[in-house]
Amino acid sequence: MLPFALSELLIKFMTIIWLASILDYLIGDPKNWYHPVQLIGWIIEKSVNFVIHQTENKTVRKIAGVILGLVLVLGSGVITWLIIYLLSRVNFWLGFVFQVILLASCFAGRSLSDAAEDVLSALKENNLSEARHRLSFYVGRDTDNLSTEEIYRAVLETVSENATDGVTAPLFYALLGSFIPIVGCVPSAIAYKTLSTLDSMIGYKREPYQDIGWFSAKWEDYITWLPCRLTVLTLGLISLNPIYNIKECRKYAIQDPSPNSGWSEGIYAVILKVQLGGENSYQGVKKFKPLLGKPEREIDEKVIKKALFLTRFCFLLWLLLGVLIFSITYLSLS
Repeated sequence: MLPFALSELLIKFMTIIWLASILDYLIGDPKNWYHPVQLIGWIIEKSVNFVIHQTENKTVRKIAGVILGLVLVLGSGVITWLIIYLLSRVNFWLGFVFQVILLASCFAGRSLSDAAEDVLSALKENNLSEARHRLSFYVGRDTDNLSTEEIYRAVLETVSENATDGVTAPLFYALLGSFIPIVGCVPSAIAYKTLSTLDSMIGYKREPYQDIGWFSAKWEDYITWLPCRLTVLTLGLISLNPIYNIKECRKYAIQDPSPNSGWSEGIYAVILKVQLGGENSYQGVKKFKPLLGKPEREIDEKVIKKALFLTRFCFLLWLLLGVLIFSITYLSLS
């Protein structure tokens, strides 16, 4: 492909990413809109149930898990690419707008903020039972008996953990796909989103998903590793005390069994000077997560909103860095 053609593609991809980011910031995921992740989730659910009902053999289920992961992740990227190609052949702007909307659905910045505000608004009205009910839509833990302090912690843990796999990692793979012309920004982001959804749905270390979900869980850990560390580095730089905060984060993060969530939650805990982790209940079973950070201040609405600001700022810095890398590449091709 000629240099000027590569330059045109880079301009198009970077424009799509910026417009998708603005769209996510302005409207997020309206509740009455059908979200692509819903379709992905439906396909995963049907596929997994089929395998579970067909066999109880652990080895067969593990093999099926590998096939399922590869087919869904790679298939979602290929199908997205084909749809974009066909729409663009019909009309350039039809394909362009489709890409902007689809990519915006991969960024969870606005929806993460809306989810936090949804719970916080109930707490501001001193309606604890409603706050518990609303929180149950966003977290996997049991919420029926949570105190106000535990609800604040649950919201902050959700915000900090999803900052990577819901916000910065999709942007990372959209930017990476932009510099691979044959792939493109949207198919790359959709493929990552599919893998993330697989991990969240079947990547549990319990039956009946233990065998069929192991591959997706491991693959997601590896794929998220780099954007997670880059997120920690960026947030450390934003805090203006990167060496200390990253060292402190590492001290806590390595205690977490997850190779990524401990880092993602840990850096927020250290910067915000709060403590995350502790005892949670999942379907009546109590589990203890490693404590992250020091409880120098209580978690409240201001702390959660500062966490959301840090995520937005990190996202914006990555966008600007993408433009810088693009500019250097563009000049080298000109």
